[in-house]
Amino acid sequence: MAVIFVPKETEPGETRVAAIPETVKGMLKAGLKVQVERGAGLAAGFADADFASAGAELVDASARGQADLVLGIQTPNVEQCRAQKSGSILISSLTPTSRLSQVKALRDAKVSAMALELMPRITRAQKMDILSSQATVAGYQAVLLAAATLPKMFPLLMTAAGTITPARVLVLGAGVAGLQAISTARRLGAVVEANDIRPACKEQVESLGGKFVDTGAPPDAETKGGYAKETTAEFLRKQREILTSHITQADVLITTALVPGRKAPVLVTADMRKGMKPGSVIVDMAAGQGGNVEGSVSGQRVVVDGVTILGDTNLPAQCANDSSRMFARNVLAFLGEFVKNGQPNVDIKAEILAAVTVTHDGQVCHEATAQALAANPG
Repeated sequence: MAVIFVPKETEPGETRVAAIPETVKGMLKAGLKVQVERGAGLAAGFADADFASAGAELVDASARGQADLVLGIQTPNVEQCRAQKSGSILISSLTPTSRLSQVKALRDAKVSAMALELMPRITRAQKMDILSSQATVAGYQAVLLAAATLPKMFPLLMTAAGTITPARVLVLGAGVAGLQAISTARRLGAVVEANDIRPACKEQVESLGGKFVDTGAPPDAETKGGYAKETTAEFLRKQREILTSHITQADVLITTALVPGRKAPVLVTADMRKGMKPGSVIVDMAAGQGGNVEGSVSGQRVVVDGVTILGDTNLPAQCANDSSRMFARNVLAFLGEFVKNGQPNVDIKAEILAAVTVTHDGQVCHEATAQALAANPG
């Protein structure tokens, strides 16, 4: 019987947990022994007693070193990577091309490290897709942050004191996070516009009650997996010209455009932002990857020319109960791919495992990470 360990996250501001009592029961049913670090779920609303009732053993952080499988939300630090025993498995988000020290430690410790954010966009893997589940929470939370910061209400109100006009919200990027932002803003009563370079998004935006701002689409606007591709400088220039008038009319601007593995594209320049009214709010959901908005600062709230720019980098952690619930269900589904009768069987040639495995048996398997290591051997 393999032992699985669920740690308490140590990254500052991280309140999520990679397993919940519900998924502990699922892991036990799969024949695994489950150990949960004391206090791992408290910040997300899951008490130690709930894990114990579900059948988990409560342990200290040192249990990481004896576990066969370790689950996590954030990339472990170097010491935590080194602490895992040889031949064990790490399952978490890893961002391996930007965490090379951790990758080296995992490689040298002969840990099979699996990065859930690399999950392929195929039908069979949808229930394992942490990017989609966490983006859903992030899009929802972005609107709530904007609503709490904006010095006016979102809905149209007819009162004895006169009419209150609805807030105008513009969402740039209509992926999972953007669509959830559109849906949430509409529920709060805002007038919503949205833009995306992928033509297929127009129907999705309109089905949620938003108005699609058409800036045209470059050739090959999306990857085979459905993600937006980085566009040319010329297309970005034309896109900015069209968007400027819509941005100046918006009370709230939410930007969600990310290119996997690359710096986020700048969609809103300082000149475009200067046209926004004082009191307006921008939520730059890409702030942690360089930002879609000039002037946004990763992890900070800044006010420029009367416009508040929010650069929160971990929105799912602000709604930790449900984001943990979704993440944990993704993980449980993923375990079902290679855990049989209580024992893991890692075949890195299998489609899903091949896509997510970063290190295995002392080797770096992920091509982009291997290239980054070769360019930075120190």
